[in-house]
Amino acid sequence: MRPELADIFRSHGERYRRAHRLPTSHLKVMRAVEVCRTKELGGHLKQCDTCGFEHPAYNSCLNRHCPKCQSLAKDKWLQKQSSELLPVGYFHLVFTLPHVLNGLILAHKKILLALLFKAVSETLLEFGQRRFKGTVEIIAVLHTWDQILNDHFHLHCLVPAGALSFDPITGTGYRRAKTFCFPSHL
Repeated sequence: MRPELADIFRSHGERYRRAHRLPTSHLKVMRAVEVCRTKELGGHLKQCDTCGFEHPAYNSCLNRHCPKCQSLAKDKWLQKQSSELLPVGYFHLVFTLPHVLNGLILAHKKILLALLFKAVSETLLEFGQRRFKGTVEIIAVLHTWDQILNDHFHLHCLVPAGALSFDPITGTGYRRAKTFCFPSHL
């Protein structure tokens, strides 16, 4: 059986924390994941409505970073987003802030990350107007860590290969990109 993140944190987390200096927010997440659905968080009895069979179930941590707790929420979010996708190709764009700004970002997260979202959306919307004479749709997801839990602030954006735009010649409401999202000279 493949180990879960909680298993890895329980087995190696203490040694990792001793070897690496982590922000308090990362330590809290690691702790929440480690104790999720264990006796440490307590539990309750689940009972079958049909036969009355009872079995104990441990409580969840409900941390937004916990893979166990957020899998249902993630699936619902993905299903909702998928229902809104256009029947075209998509581009995956990543906008990364320089690591030299990490200290400033950590001190002013709400303001600076809001500015990142604003700058990225305004840039993509303007590119859509220039390239397609229309409005591009954007799904953006903020990531704040890299794979080894270092601060790494970046937005992953899913952008359709085209834009909503009424074309009086073709009578269509969508202009498509053929091979790339935006040319480098924009």
